Amino acid sequence: MLRGLVYSVISAMAFGFLPIFGRLGYDCEMGVFEMLQYRFFFAALMLLVWLLLTRPATLKPGPRTLAKAAVLGLIFYPIQSWCFISAVRTVPAAVPTLILYFYPVMVTLLCAVIYRQPITRSTVLSLVLVTLGCCLVFYEAFLMRLDATGLLLSVAAMVIFSLYLTAVQYALKGENPLPLTFYLILFAGSVHSVLAGGPTTILRLSPHCLGVAAGFGLVCTIIAVIFLYKAVELIGSPYTSIFSTVEPVTAVLASWLILDEPILPVSVVGMVLVIAGIVLPNLHLLRIRPEVQS
Repeated sequence: MLRGLVYSVISAMAFGFLPIFGRLGYDCEMGVFEMLQYRFFFAALMLLVWLLLTRPATLKPGPRTLAKAAVLGLIFYPIQSWCFISAVRTVPAAVPTLILYFYPVMVTLLCAVIYRQPITRSTVLSLVLVTLGCCLVFYEAFLMRLDATGLLLSVAAMVIFSLYLTAVQYALKGENPLPLTFYLILFAGSVHSVLAGGPTTILRLSPHCLGVAAGFGLVCTIIAVIFLYKAVELIGSPYTSIFSTVEPVTAVLASWLILDEPILPVSVVGMVLVIAGIVLPNLHLLRIRPEVQS
């Protein structure tokens, strides 16, 4: 159980650094498509090496797996990633992550409509807390008079991510998530590479900026994804979701420590409500012995 908890936290913290690397990429004068090209291609290369060493059989997907990966990697993921990184250009790095965490509300409502999943009382409690938290984040945005385009892009990233997760629920039926993830990342990298003008743009990067580009793939994608799957394998998805709520905390603290962005009290309250909305309705899970022990 402890190992799974640690893996969940590592994964969430790695995802939380995405807006930080986005801001560092802008400091290196990288374009949005260029940053995302590096993120996904470095991630695909690292994941390819890892799979070849550990699970080479997963690199032989069937046509259905490739088709699903193409839809997710050529449509949903590139658009969502573009909106998220574009938002980081004009609003504080933590804001897109905090707004993104409204997605549990969106996913719950979408699944209720599309898959007819029931909405329980604990689900309603979660939705109320997350909604209140996000309202405080928006209130902070209005207090700081943040750029409207950046806020709209943050909301768009959240909506598209919600649609993506809803589609993933269908796509993962009968699938091994590892090959699906690898080819999804590869397809997403290909899209951004075309839009960025090709992978040769990496030749003009300074050593510092090359480290930022590699960090996109290593920290925000490879470490985040591999530790996520390890956590799910050890303790299951419900526990992993609970422990992964350190992601917005990581984004806020890293923005403060690395980028010197202020933390307003209203933002802290909103962040606490978002985390409470995810954790409190699922506390009963912590009293249940997990099916898979470390």
